[in-house]
Amino acid sequence: MSAVTAIRPFQRRTRLPLPYLVVAAVLPIVLLAVYAAVFLVRSAPPGARIGQPAPSFALADLEGTPIRLSDLAGRPVILNFWASWCGPCVEEFPLLQKAEAEHRGEGLTVVGVVFQDRSEAARAFMQRMDAGWPAAMDPGGSVSAAYGVLAPPTTFFIGRDGTVVDMQVGQLSRDTLERQVAAILAKE
Repeated sequence: MSAVTAIRPFQRRTRLPLPYLVVAAVLPIVLLAVYAAVFLVRSAPPGARIGQPAPSFALADLEGTPIRLSDLAGRPVILNFWASWCGPCVEEFPLLQKAEAEHRGEGLTVVGVVFQDRSEAARAFMQRMDAGWPAAMDPGGSVSAAYGVLAPPTTFFIGRDGTVVDMQVGQLSRDTLERQVAAILAKE
């Protein structure tokens, strides 16, 4: 037997049809995506749900004064999770100030919840921005977890009846804020 005939069986290759190759390449990616989606849904924090009562909380503001959501019953509330290190939070802050000033007479209340920040930095930020509403520390992140907040800014709009009317993940625009404020002011 010559050396050429001994190599021949190894040189013979059969090719799979293209559809089989495509399925073999794409199927693992699809299965991984489905697994990841199921895992994320199961592990996601429950969070506040639109149309449901806002999760109750009791925190202390930066001056040590207690803030309880139950004390704000009957008032429309903007609950804003923010941090001094968050650029979009800094940019949306004047919008919140304007809304609070314009609608204070209608009972609108803004409450800030400091998200993963130091109290000194938050206090300095509130003073520098001349904020007129309370900002509460969230030690341990229990309120952030109850609302399902993963990053700032995240804002919840709570109606007079204590239900979550809507929420905004990410920076507020003027139009969005005006629309949401109108919705919580109108909701009885």
